[in-house]
Amino acid sequence: MYSSSSLSRRSFLGTALAGTAATFVGAASTGFLVPEAALAQSPLTPDQALKELLDGNQRYVDNRFTSFDEDKQILRDHTVEKQEPFAAVLSCADSRVPVEIIFDQSIGHLFVTRVAGNIATPEIIASLEYGAAVLGTKVILVLGHAGCGAVKAAVAGKAVPGQISSLFPHLQPAVDQAGPDVAAVTRANASLQAALLSKASTVLSPMVKEGKLKIVAGYYDLATGKVTLV
Repeated sequence: MYSSSSLSRRSFLGTALAGTAATFVGAASTGFLVPEAALAQSPLTPDQALKELLDGNQRYVDNRFTSFDEDKQILRDHTVEKQEPFAAVLSCADSRVPVEIIFDQSIGHLFVTRVAGNIATPEIIASLEYGAAVLGTKVILVLGHAGCGAVKAAVAGKAVPGQISSLFPHLQPAVDQAGPDVAAVTRANASLQAALLSKASTVLSPMVKEGKLKIVAGYYDLATGKVTLV
């Protein structure tokens, strides 16, 4: 599955199910309880975790799913008390971007946060900090996508109903950087949000600097199903 590891997908899953709950200790640097040693689904490095995501996306593109073959009852039974995702994804709320499916992953593998425009709000950052510091995710992928309605609205800059316009300040830096092209703005926004997570979070930033976590940006093409890094 990974060129740098002999783990098969079955043993990958087996490792996840065999783990025991971590012992939690106080951590002054984070301000909340964190595991003494976060239990990921396998001993993946951040680079290997990213490769697993992209390999899963390639299986999705090729229509050769493996996650559908996994015993869902076993997965449910072993994730009632704990979760050990290997990666986190900050995705748009768009219904055409089913995160687990496009990365060919099943129950307990991914820690997913979703909000229109895949923006790093305080609540989203807090969730991703929990995923990395407590659950042991090794990579965070900020995923923009083709035809994003939030980006289109921000580029248009017209009056919108309700609180939709509250998204615009988060997206404006990408609009300023990339101009009126929606695809370019979407890619720029994913990169800017990933940079924000890497620099602004007092939990995530040290993990990135220490090589314990990788934060990247990606773009999902609705027509082809392909995820590319940006």
